[in-house]
Amino acid sequence: MSTSEQQDNHSVAQQMAAAGSFDHRKYKAYPRLNLTDRTWPDQVISEAPIWCSVDLRDGNQALVKPMTVAQKVKMFALLVKLGFKQIEIGFPSAAQPEFDFARKLIEDNLIPDDVTIQVLTQAREHLIGKTFEALKGVKRAIVHVYNSTSTVQREQTFSMSQAQIAGIAVQGARWVQEYAARNPNTEWTFQYSPESFTGTEIDYAIEVCNQVIDVWQPIQGQPVIINLPATVEMSTPNVFADQIEYMCRALHQREQVIVCLHTHNDRGCGVAATELGLMAGADRVEGALLGNGERTGNMDLVTLAMNLYSQGVDPKLDFSDVQEMLRVCQECTDLPVHPRHPWVGELVYTAFSGSHQDAIRKSLQFHHDKGLAHWEVAYLPINPADLGRDYEAVVRINSQSGKGGVAHVLERDYGIELPKWMHQHVSNVVQKAAEQAGSEVRSKEIKALFDDHFVAVPAGWNLRGYDLSSQNQQTEATFRIEAAEPIELTGRGVGALEALADALGRHYGVAIKVSQFDEHALRQGTDSDAIASVCVSVDGVDSVAAAIHEDTTTANLQALLSAVGRAAKRVAGLQSVG
Repeated sequence: MSTSEQQDNHSVAQQMAAAGSFDHRKYKAYPRLNLTDRTWPDQVISEAPIWCSVDLRDGNQALVKPMTVAQKVKMFALLVKLGFKQIEIGFPSAAQPEFDFARKLIEDNLIPDDVTIQVLTQAREHLIGKTFEALKGVKRAIVHVYNSTSTVQREQTFSMSQAQIAGIAVQGARWVQEYAARNPNTEWTFQYSPESFTGTEIDYAIEVCNQVIDVWQPIQGQPVIINLPATVEMSTPNVFADQIEYMCRALHQREQVIVCLHTHNDRGCGVAATELGLMAGADRVEGALLGNGERTGNMDLVTLAMNLYSQGVDPKLDFSDVQEMLRVCQECTDLPVHPRHPWVGELVYTAFSGSHQDAIRKSLQFHHDKGLAHWEVAYLPINPADLGRDYEAVVRINSQSGKGGVAHVLERDYGIELPKWMHQHVSNVVQKAAEQAGSEVRSKEIKALFDDHFVAVPAGWNLRGYDLSSQNQQTEATFRIEAAEPIELTGRGVGALEALADALGRHYGVAIKVSQFDEHALRQGTDSDAIASVCVSVDGVDSVAAAIHEDTTTANLQALLSAVGRAAKRVAGLQSVG
């Protein structure tokens, strides 16, 4: 190194030291692959991959408190119920509970005929031997052998050459082949992983994998899986896709080899990398429910499967009872589920924003009215009911919510279809309560606020009866009202409502004008209650109320009485009433 170069390096070192520990210059960009004729960007995922859950192995070894055998049995049953046909159950040569779990599944006949279990082992003979002992008597199994091929581990951990590392892989493949031959009654599938594939020179990874393939000879009928693990996610998803396409082109006997992906989430792109890897030619995916795995986690099987589902692709997995899945996962792993977890988090279908709520309400109604063949609802990429989610979670109310959201909750949960002119009045009451509480206002609380502020009859303003008669398109009416002293009023107008406004105005000497009115049935059927809503001006003071009654006319009249009664404290002529 020249004196000038030494001085430059020294200068950079000084700058890094001065900048503190958070300094990007200590890292370098991941090398890109020069694949100028890539084809994966033009591909579309049109069918589900072969799925393999690694919850019981990769997921389990990432837990603070690993699962007991009983918990692993419960998790295995869940995975089977969800539809997984390949399940990695553990590392039986690594610990006695892992060995015992494998034996329990086999001896208690807990493995369905259409499910294949998978086990992991390092490329060491005594561990391979122990692995086959754990699998004795199984109908079919995948034996997954691996060794690390990465540059860093070769140089810093093992101090071994490329040839020596390749030799470990080849010898491990031979041992797997030999032990399988001693157990001919089992249907064996062989799987090899160049661990830390993304940290391995791509051409060297091809060389090692091809040497293993040449040992196993899938072209002669031996099922073989080559698993390409992003043990540490180091690149952007597009670079990973280039690597997968390059590998798929170069692997020996490719038509007979199943290419598998096992991505981690260190960069937060595990799902994206897997999707692009499938576009690049991979056939199979390993991952864990909800992304549980070492460090930032494994590729999230739920997210990837639901991504396919949302695009009209059958994922071949059933998440229709997502609450049951979440319950079992939490019981077995003792890990919480983030409320914003894609697709299944508690809040992922929830809108607090007023504009979002209004769009959802209108879009759901449009979808219902038009009978659309495909789901197209604002802010909801899928129907939450597909996952067993209640519509109550879609619109929830806090201080950020708007009038449309409050109206949606009342209509959705109680059949109260507020007229549009009333949305703002009710929303103002609910928003004030949310601001005072500093938290969400639940559906029952919204209903209680509506009842208290709009439906409850002010003291002294109950309608006790009425008599109506019509003549010359005019209604003459007598109304009996429970005031401080029961009173009887008479009035006339076009209809009962106008007659009551006339009676009240003349009796109390105030000007009463009905500016808005609406009525509708709360539910379908001849025995349905009616709800009437009214906005009146009493000497220039606006007041809004609603009333519910089995008799439509009674509901209309009581709504008007309640509205006038609510204005009483603000109108001089009415202050002595009630």
